[in-house]
Amino acid sequence: MEKQCVFLTGATGGMGFECLKQMMEDTEFQDLIILVRDSKKNHILLRDFEEKKGLTIYWGDLTNYEDVYECVKKADIILHVAAFVSPAADYFPQEAMSINYGSTKNIIDSINSLNRQDTVKLVYIGTIAETGDRMPPIHWGRIGDPIKPSIYDYYAVSKVAAERLLIEAGIKYWVSLRQTGILSQAMSKIRDAIIFHNCLDNVLEFVSVRDSGRLLKNLCNYQGNGKLSDNFWGHIYNVGGGESCRVSTYEFYRDMYKAMGLTKLEYILNPKDYATRNFHGQYYLDSDILEDYLHFRNDGMQYYYNEYIKGLGISAYGIKILCKLPGGQKLIGNTIKKMFDKLAKNEHGTMYFIKNNMEEHIDAYWGSRKNWDCLPEDINKMEHFKDWDKVILLNHGYDETKPESQLNLKDMKQAAEYRGGELISDFMNTGDWQEKLRFRCAFGHEFEASPKLVLEGGHWCEECERKSWNYGERAKKDPFFAQVWEPLHQGEKAREYLKEVTELNYENKF
Repeated sequence: MEKQCVFLTGATGGMGFECLKQMMEDTEFQDLIILVRDSKKNHILLRDFEEKKGLTIYWGDLTNYEDVYECVKKADIILHVAAFVSPAADYFPQEAMSINYGSTKNIIDSINSLNRQDTVKLVYIGTIAETGDRMPPIHWGRIGDPIKPSIYDYYAVSKVAAERLLIEAGIKYWVSLRQTGILSQAMSKIRDAIIFHNCLDNVLEFVSVRDSGRLLKNLCNYQGNGKLSDNFWGHIYNVGGGESCRVSTYEFYRDMYKAMGLTKLEYILNPKDYATRNFHGQYYLDSDILEDYLHFRNDGMQYYYNEYIKGLGISAYGIKILCKLPGGQKLIGNTIKKMFDKLAKNEHGTMYFIKNNMEEHIDAYWGSRKNWDCLPEDINKMEHFKDWDKVILLNHGYDETKPESQLNLKDMKQAAEYRGGELISDFMNTGDWQEKLRFRCAFGHEFEASPKLVLEGGHWCEECERKSWNYGERAKKDPFFAQVWEPLHQGEKAREYLKEVTELNYENKF
């Protein structure tokens, strides 16, 4: 059997490096190409791989079209894992768009230049951040729910633009895998104010870095040996670890610190430090679909707690002993809290927003200064959401019980009206999810989009998405979108937040 060639981007990042390690364990049936920036750090990281049989390393840049083209022309499968992620993306939004959108455009343009639209397989790693804040009671979600990147989240903005480009590119074999939070030692080493953007009653259905690597390895193996159905391609999937990986942020901290002997969280966590909205996360109603295809799940939350302790090294033993002594928990807790206080006061920190009375930020993360004032300082006095199993299923605005092959113009008209707009096109091939139709949104913008993008992707008007976060006004006119806005913002004034960067800034640069 002829070997297949896999082109992996992001091989020096968390998920990408894990994929590289696992795929290099078995190169009998496939060769691997990686494109890596030529830096001292990357040379050190990859020094044990440089002479490996079955691996070709190209030293270059994903934002350079020629570099990407050289890799794409040899690939049967492209695993586009690379991304410029948060928190770095929060500080450098232009770079986030340039890398995340630009690299995707380079890959797609290369496929088109090579006339390989009907043969190459493109796996794009999207993100849970595309659907943004899904705080209780709307904390259960699925593919097709509204796209709603959180305010100021330029990582999510860039990934939304890139996913839209992918879905509408005309490539026959593509998938977008919306990755969730990845459990790894690297996560425990984050020292940035972003940790306070993650609300204490927020939820995530995590997945381990090992399972993420296994996901991509299995995808390539199953494709190579014919076990992956063609029905897998042309869809969007939520990546999640399942029930054993579902946890609220508060429960996450509670169990993580408990693993090192810290049970008195009042020494560490102050509810006033944490936002109460505008992050991202949800439990998935549909993550089992991807598991049924790729059989990648193995780890639960305990994997992370073990990795966290392992990362502390020998100090973990000393901390556990100290926590058993009188005053020990207070001493350790206060040490951690001092570090937290410093982070919360930096330019992207929640306490920086409060101290400097940054009204727009305060409204985005708490709703109002009054809401923040009402938060207790003692974690033990915080009332947590409890009805985690209650599911509020969002209405997607069309008859989902119909087979996909029967989707017709009437369904798309109904869906457009439920989004506060209208369908302009007067003809549609029944069952065709990829042919673009013409729409008008509630604000009068005309745009083209496929049923796949709108119904399965949850995307809508690109002009509204591009210009600003204007969610309050949009919710007044768009019942579909209102489902993910009104439950968390009832009675609040609508505020528009202009975006400082869009994909149009980079459309002609690559």
